[in-house]
Amino acid sequence: MSLPYMNKWTKTLSLFLLLGLSMFQVVLAQDNSDGAETDEKKPEKKPSGQVLDKIIAKVDNYIILESDLQKAYLEASSQAQQGFEVPTKCQVFESLLINKMMMAKAEIDSVIVSDAEVIIQTDQRFNMVLQQFGGDEEMLIENYGKTGDQLKSEIQDAVKEQLVVGKMQGVITEGLQVSPNDVRKFYNSIPKDSLPFFSSEVVVGQIVKKPEVSQVQKDKVYNQLAEIKAKILSGESDFATMARQYSEGPSGPQGGDLGFFKRGELAPEYEATAFELKQGEISDPVETVFGIHLIQLLERRGNTFNSRHILIRPTPSEEDILKAERELDSLRQEIVNGNIEFAKAAKENSDDRETSDAGGFFTDPSTGSNRLTSRTLEDPILFFTLDSMEIGDITPTIRFDDVDQRGQSEPGVRILYYKNRYPAHRANISDDYEKLKEAARRKKEEEILANWFVLAKEEVFIDIDPAYDNCNVLAEK
Repeated sequence: MSLPYMNKWTKTLSLFLLLGLSMFQVVLAQDNSDGAETDEKKPEKKPSGQVLDKIIAKVDNYIILESDLQKAYLEASSQAQQGFEVPTKCQVFESLLINKMMMAKAEIDSVIVSDAEVIIQTDQRFNMVLQQFGGDEEMLIENYGKTGDQLKSEIQDAVKEQLVVGKMQGVITEGLQVSPNDVRKFYNSIPKDSLPFFSSEVVVGQIVKKPEVSQVQKDKVYNQLAEIKAKILSGESDFATMARQYSEGPSGPQGGDLGFFKRGELAPEYEATAFELKQGEISDPVETVFGIHLIQLLERRGNTFNSRHILIRPTPSEEDILKAERELDSLRQEIVNGNIEFAKAAKENSDDRETSDAGGFFTDPSTGSNRLTSRTLEDPILFFTLDSMEIGDITPTIRFDDVDQRGQSEPGVRILYYKNRYPAHRANISDDYEKLKEAARRKKEEEILANWFVLAKEEVFIDIDPAYDNCNVLAEK
């Protein structure tokens, strides 16, 4: 939502908030573009001695390279194509400077994040990238021009900066609240002819039932993993090869290697088994909420351990799915008959964590609102299903592929509830209170950050390349 209160400075701060969410994409975007040249059109090599990059700003011990600015500008411009205003390069530069000031001030104020948190998120994001190439590190090297370790190091730097800046921003804006009076004042401050025009929106809920896998299906996996273990012990194959071939976990492409974890960081059943193993020993199949594992202990250091595993997830049979459909259809009848409200039924029965806490309703992750536009309603099947429904309708049970946060797909059944539709309209306080509240909160947050910037720039050393003096990034706001 573009609102008229946004002056040059608040646009810069909005850009800072936006780029803060996409530093990981910035790293990958540039790496990918560097390796994207075809054989037919490769760039000419620069003459020896020519400067390929340079420092354009320093903030205490932190630097901004010209290539950093180019990467961030490309990312911000791509975001602009998705509905955000196209930024100037000076605004992007200023947002990067705020980022480094946050890092420097976090160091001064002892605002830190744990190494474990950084490592876990780095591994997750690296595995997401590697999975795009089917776990083939050679393809990753060909695409990015860097080894897995080099790319992981860059991702780790971006992840750490993102976490520290996010935590510092939370410290700066701690205690920020927006009252109904603040929302009214904000709304009344906008000229009526400048109020934004909103697209039509819908409110949609779902109740999901994930089929419970029968013991018969689980036994098939137990037997498969037992056979895999036998092949490893007999020397017919090795653990890493079998992990790459059979494991359904994100670590499969790395031979199942999970790296070091502390006690309490992994599934209890997994940890209990791993701590009972001797170094190099392979467990019998172990079941956790993630599936069934074959575990090998690689090394143990006190309360930390390094292990690798082969994970296979049992899949529900047709009878398992039919059973889930019958249970969900019975719940649907209870809702239709008025014996229970949809939201209560969703909270108590839905197997989808992302929607169940919100009474089963889909929400826009950027605003938390349950009113979705066609742009934020990402599921195309859901979009076309609604097209054939009337407001108040609840569908019969529908089979679908449920994709979890790890990107893993599993069969599920669900019912959809079309609660409401809001036609396209100009913003007003009765229909758009939550949107206006979010905009008012954002304005307050930007005012707090602007005041922080004025004070912080006197507490850190800042040096800017003369070529960027025209950006006036240190001028009074």
